[in-house]
Amino acid sequence: MSSTSDIAPPPVVRPPYQKFDVLVQRSLIDGHGVFAKEPIPPRVKIGEIRGESISVEAARIRATRYERVMIVEVSEKKAIDFHRSTDPMRFTNHSCSPNARLCIRQGRVEFYALRTIAPGEEITVSYGETHHEGRLRCRCGAPNCAGNL
Repeated sequence: MSSTSDIAPPPVVRPPYQKFDVLVQRSLIDGHGVFAKEPIPPRVKIGEIRGESISVEAARIRATRYERVMIVEVSEKKAIDFHRSTDPMRFTNHSCSPNARLCIRQGRVEFYALRTIAPGEEITVSYGETHHEGRLRCRCGAPNCAGNL
């Protein structure tokens, strides 16, 4: 009989669209963030988020009701709400000097590294235009911070 210390932990199972291991933890930027658990090379897909497909009209109404907006408009008529998603990339925070970019491809919200991302580094993107319409203070701390989202 082997001791429990001889038993290997179960392998980490990630969905096929999550290409690199990441960790969700407290962020100095805002709330929780997503952090690299392994080196991520530049110009590769990190992962994506999946959520509820809704109309842009419904998304804009929901955005007024949530304290934290987790909605991306993927076309003129369609948006994706990530509030109930279990995908870690939904915790990606904004930075005015991001290390990744958000890309909308075939209705999917994907994340790609802009440069090498080191283990332990928070993965960030520029949100671009938001439903906050400049009323939310940016806390990214980048030297070129625009001040608001």
